[in-house]
Amino acid sequence: MILRKYIQYFSFHNNKCRFSLFLALFMAFSTYAQKQQTAAFLNYIDQFKAIAIAQQQEYGIPASITLAQGLLESQAGSSPLATEGNNHFGIKCHKEWTGDVIYHDDDAMQECFRKYDNPAQSYEDHAKFLKRKRYAPLYSLNVTDYKSWAQTLKSCGYATDPSYPDKLIDIIERYELYRFDSNQPIVAEKQSVTGDESLEHEEEAPILDETSMIHIVRQKWGLRYIVTHDGDTFDKICDEFGLKKEKLLEFNDLGDKPSIKSGCVLYLQEKEKCAAIGNDSYTVKTGDTLRSISQEYGIRLKNLCKLNSIAENHKIKVGQTLLLR
Repeated sequence: MILRKYIQYFSFHNNKCRFSLFLALFMAFSTYAQKQQTAAFLNYIDQFKAIAIAQQQEYGIPASITLAQGLLESQAGSSPLATEGNNHFGIKCHKEWTGDVIYHDDDAMQECFRKYDNPAQSYEDHAKFLKRKRYAPLYSLNVTDYKSWAQTLKSCGYATDPSYPDKLIDIIERYELYRFDSNQPIVAEKQSVTGDESLEHEEEAPILDETSMIHIVRQKWGLRYIVTHDGDTFDKICDEFGLKKEKLLEFNDLGDKPSIKSGCVLYLQEKEKCAAIGNDSYTVKTGDTLRSISQEYGIRLKNLCKLNSIAENHKIKVGQTLLLR
């Protein structure tokens, strides 16, 4: 009888010790996992905040919402869709998609999702996706009202998860992503147009990003651009921003024999078909070329020529007036 009581006593306390050890290990693992997740989220934010800010300036989507969706949908860039298909927002193919695809289990088995060459394309497509008619209610909201944006995204049908808005809001507030949102528009930079297309800053455009990258990313005419440095090559710039070389050359009308000089503007996205409102025409000055003018006003060279019914190799003259829109 006494022996049985001793056995029960030690068994009870041994179980308590085992439970305490299990609880301590569980808490330590949870703390470690939380630290790992926080580090991954912070790294993701540093990597993509410049793109999110640029998307806000161009499309009017709060940077906080874009980053929170990217973090949530891609698990901070670690999901199979993100690692295998560069799809950071879980956008499915839909009937209008003609690009590459990747298949993944979601609401149903092996659903079709869009596949991109790099994450920047995913961010660009996400912004354009939210410009569809069904998401029109979003654009009546203040760009700094991330809570209403999160709720309205759900009501417009972006996600089926009823707690989707709460998850976005939690991420935004936990990582203070709202600090990237602003009602202030980007002010276009003033510069003189010269034959070598070098910049002469009279008023610098606001910096979009100067961390985690070699080049400072700025914006004018709603277009992201950088200014080249000594030692730059197209390959290095493409590696830095996740672009294909042929795309970078195409964005900047650089043709078959491109060269790169220090102090020149390089756009990181396709230029517009015409100049911004208020820039209807331009009078040619000494040293101007059609390409330098197209770079100055963010117009595709072929569209500038089309507007003026001239060929791309046309020799413009000082004093000549060119239509810009």
